[in-house]
Amino acid sequence: MKKTKIVQPKQKTYRYDGKRKKNGIFSILTLQFIRIIASTAIILSGSFSLIGAQTNDTVTIFVISDASDLALKQPPVVWAIGQLQEALQKKDIVTDIRYNLASIHESGDRIIVTPGESGLAQTLSNQSDVDLPTSAESLALISGHVQNQKVLMITGADMRGLVYGILELSDRVAYSETPIAMLRGIEASVEQPVNSIRSMTRLFVSDVEDKSWFYDKTFWESYLSMLVTQRFNRFSLTLGLGYDSPKEVLDSYFIFAYPYLVDVPGYSVRVRGLAKGERDKNLAMLQFISEEASRRGLHFQLGLWGHAYESINSPDVNYIIEGLTEDTHAEYCRNAVRTLLQACPSIDGITFRAHYESGIPDGSKSFWETVFQGVAECGRRVEIDLHAKGITYEQTEMALSTGMPVRVTPKLTAEHMGLPAHQAAIREMERVPSPNNAHPRNSIARYGYADFLSNDRNYGVYYRLWPGMQKILLWGDPVLAAGYGRYASFCGSLGMEVSEPLSFKGRQGSGVSPERRIYADDSLIPEGGNWRKYLYTYRIWGRHLYNPDADPESYRRYLRAEFGTAALNVEKALAHASRVLPLITSSHLPAGSAMTYWPEMYTNMPITQSGLDHPYGDTPKPKVFGRVSPLDPAMFSPANEFVDDLIEGRPHARYSPVDVASWLEGFATVSTEQLSLAQQNVSDPTDPSFRRVFIDVSVQSGLGMFFAQKLRAAVAFTLYEEKGDLDYLRDAVFFYRAARSAWVAIIQDTENVYVDKLGFGQFPHIRGHWKDRLPAIDQDLNYMEQLLRGKIGKSAAFPKEPSASASEWLDPRPPISSCEHAIPVGFDPGQPLELTLASPSPLVHTAKIHYRHVNQAETYQIESMSEKDGVWRYTIPGGFTDSDYPLMYFFELLDDSGHAWFYPGFEPDLANQPYYHVQRSK
Repeated sequence: MKKTKIVQPKQKTYRYDGKRKKNGIFSILTLQFIRIIASTAIILSGSFSLIGAQTNDTVTIFVISDASDLALKQPPVVWAIGQLQEALQKKDIVTDIRYNLASIHESGDRIIVTPGESGLAQTLSNQSDVDLPTSAESLALISGHVQNQKVLMITGADMRGLVYGILELSDRVAYSETPIAMLRGIEASVEQPVNSIRSMTRLFVSDVEDKSWFYDKTFWESYLSMLVTQRFNRFSLTLGLGYDSPKEVLDSYFIFAYPYLVDVPGYSVRVRGLAKGERDKNLAMLQFISEEASRRGLHFQLGLWGHAYESINSPDVNYIIEGLTEDTHAEYCRNAVRTLLQACPSIDGITFRAHYESGIPDGSKSFWETVFQGVAECGRRVEIDLHAKGITYEQTEMALSTGMPVRVTPKLTAEHMGLPAHQAAIREMERVPSPNNAHPRNSIARYGYADFLSNDRNYGVYYRLWPGMQKILLWGDPVLAAGYGRYASFCGSLGMEVSEPLSFKGRQGSGVSPERRIYADDSLIPEGGNWRKYLYTYRIWGRHLYNPDADPESYRRYLRAEFGTAALNVEKALAHASRVLPLITSSHLPAGSAMTYWPEMYTNMPITQSGLDHPYGDTPKPKVFGRVSPLDPAMFSPANEFVDDLIEGRPHARYSPVDVASWLEGFATVSTEQLSLAQQNVSDPTDPSFRRVFIDVSVQSGLGMFFAQKLRAAVAFTLYEEKGDLDYLRDAVFFYRAARSAWVAIIQDTENVYVDKLGFGQFPHIRGHWKDRLPAIDQDLNYMEQLLRGKIGKSAAFPKEPSASASEWLDPRPPISSCEHAIPVGFDPGQPLELTLASPSPLVHTAKIHYRHVNQAETYQIESMSEKDGVWRYTIPGGFTDSDYPLMYFFELLDDSGHAWFYPGFEPDLANQPYYHVQRSK
């Protein structure tokens, strides 16, 4: 095991003056709202909390609080109390609500909800010797006594904290077989969020497939309730992402969203083809969705990703915008933004795609300056979120000049889902600035944090997990999700936004089913819609973005309810299967675009020759499998570079395709073993819920075996090309045939299960079924087999096992030696920073340090370290620390046997950060 000594930063101390400021702006209840509350038998008197007492199957709820407190009067808290009451009633527990403690001595159990600042909360906290959390959105469940009666208190530092605490208890009740015993067993539980932004986004991209859920109020009530229960604190509805740019458009619904939603005074703008009354219907739904989000305490973000009113080369487009010209375009958009925000007061923020893909040419300063004015003129605080790709420094300043809060949102791990830590380096094609440096961020801001993380920034940064990788298969790994939760706050970042499963379904006019169908087998369609298939995925993401160290019980109770005694096996099987594709993304990325590369349903890239058809242009030449750049080229190497090091006898510290293949095979093996045990332990293997998991885990395990064997085949074939030894060609054929077998198994798992025409775009590589990909695999493999036949004769048998020489490159290197490193608390700008690394292994003869600023435009400085008494040292010069950016670094170790490693490197579960970073001390 590696050992890392972490020097903790000093904790800040704040003076308490008795006037702690609450988060957010609390509105005062109107008489009408009080009447609504009264009609539901929850009367809001001057002061209240929630107390429940239970006798057998009855719970009495007492509502009491300090008169000065407003938190419990907020609609989200009232709504959450209703959710708790409903959860108890569904368990056949009769609830009664009281408004004072007069009957506190009645027999039974009691539950108290009270703000963290109340005297009651402080008393119970002192009794239990539990410190109440004070950070925003934190919660606590604490047992104690009031008037000598045992109670369970729910408290929170603010309105959202109270909501999360109430919903946490509601969730425990919902998934408990013995809810009363569960309530009595709670002693103390305190949680506070690591990330201040935890967002889920849903995309409207298809006139055919998305109207059904958009207009479904029942869906929205369930969906939004689920999000806040799982600790998401914002929801983003994304419009205008049906295409990467307004060219060759078939389905233009909501691409230029304003005229589909509002009538802007002074402009006669209409949508030709839009049914009468549909614009008003759309606006009414947007008002409903945003208000329902607000009622639950969710920040509501509206994404407006398209601003072109004309579609280029689009003779078959279904809707056409009329009434705009170049002269009126910008002012119309300004007024439309203002009109929309005023019509929907529950919209808390607007996301803009502000580069050329929006349909507005780069360099259109006056257009964006005008549009941003519409936000500034709406009459309230509205967040401006700038999608990071292609934005200029000038655009950021224009957004800030509105006086509104500004966020910048880079993509995380390109348009796919990679490993949790931000890549140690971006690909060379992104790092090189654009010609003439006209827009220096255009390249580096495509797929990472670029240069956004300077300490002097006056905007917030959070990350957007794009929907390129995991489109249809069930995903759920608590370990990787926890890693994302930890590193979403990297260098002061605010958090992240997850694109939900099925995003892009029906994109680019590929929609075929109003029910958003993915299953050919009707019995596998979840009751209530396909989104319910992913309830575990939402739970895993939300809980771990809130608290990376979330109690496993928070997701295991769901698994137990679904799978009974097989729950733990299902958890392990799905977790290991869910690591396969993120590892592939980080180590082997033939294209960063979600509309080109779909690793779930991979379109084959040839090993043997670049002339075979494939869609991957976003990769180095020659465009063959063994030369594909990793997403993180600092940590991973392609097959050709690994082979070059093997031939030259150079130590290879990066993770090679052989290392990756070993990981993939290990994940697939554990997943398959656990899935088999789950099948044995589950009460009904034919239950649709279990079948859905079984199929998706089998597919991802199969993908792990496919990519593991294909990576090995690529290394062997590259060795053959370089050295001409037939053993390498035999090995390449053996491993490629094994990869093909894994793909055939995937086809068997999915045949007649998923529909044949799964559509996420108009191109063949983002449509179809796994069986459609087999001919390209066969074409490449047949070429390789023919090459071998030509060398050994047509009658010779293909190899049934690797050659004896394969061990030269197949055998994994030994594990890295244990080291100790003290991470500095911080660094003083302009002052030298000494770093030390202690390695107890006498075999290590060389240590190097790789370091740079936390700016992805930079390359690493690589320097040798000096050694004395087993401790390696290097001092980063003061000239380098004189920067507005944090520092990041990792070590490279070489030993006498020719092995090399990076330290800290990846842990076996791949969820850690394989480098260190240090912030400025001031």
